[in-house]
Amino acid sequence: MLASRRKLLLVCTSFVILSLLVAPSNGASNSTGALNLSHNKTGNPLEMTPKVSFQLKLHALFHWSSFGFLMPLGIILVRMSSKSRNGGCIRLLFYCHVISQVAAVLLATGGAVLSLMNFENSFSNSHQRVGLALYGVMWLQPIIGFFRPERGVKVRSLWYFFHWFLGIAICATGIVNVYIGLRTYHERTTKSVRLWTGLLTVEVIFLAFFYLMIDRWSYMMKQGHAAVEQLRPTDNRRTYPTTLKKELAMVQE
Repeated sequence: MLASRRKLLLVCTSFVILSLLVAPSNGASNSTGALNLSHNKTGNPLEMTPKVSFQLKLHALFHWSSFGFLMPLGIILVRMSSKSRNGGCIRLLFYCHVISQVAAVLLATGGAVLSLMNFENSFSNSHQRVGLALYGVMWLQPIIGFFRPERGVKVRSLWYFFHWFLGIAICATGIVNVYIGLRTYHERTTKSVRLWTGLLTVEVIFLAFFYLMIDRWSYMMKQGHAAVEQLRPTDNRRTYPTTLKKELAMVQE
């Protein structure tokens, strides 16, 4: 039953992606032409049309939301589920993890389709080359997740390591590529991106701090309580008050 649901989800997701890829883009050639013509031979800054500017911002928003927020959020959610002992909470966090990661992949794919259909893609800069590699590897992660082995199977440990490592690598590379994209946008338009770079940096620092706090939170909470072993006596010998000891000594004499 679980395997059939995974296959159905995989088929539906693939159908959505194919629909995005074959969907016609009105004025795509015009946008590309405007972008190419605006880049004159002297290397002066681009003078983009409002339509191209909007498409660039939408492309950046898709990738920021995907690599810069939803993917790290999914990693944090699955990390929280590993620390929880409540079965219902674990199940809820797991489904939230799946939803956030699928949404992240769909947003990143939408940004890729928008770029391929409307922008000049000569892959002459780092942002485009890294993005192309991400688009190829990104879809491996949900496919690997859908074919998760059951607990107790020998390959489960290998699957977990590969799924975890690939997820961290894709997320980190995607965030770096967002930074590269902001720098490329600044170089080609001379527009300041300091505000957006600062906001992205603050967000990444907060998410990283929260991720690290998950491991240490329970340990920090225990610091305010004495351990049970420390409250117990180290031996079974009965202790007496000082006055009682003196009385016993007098009786013995």
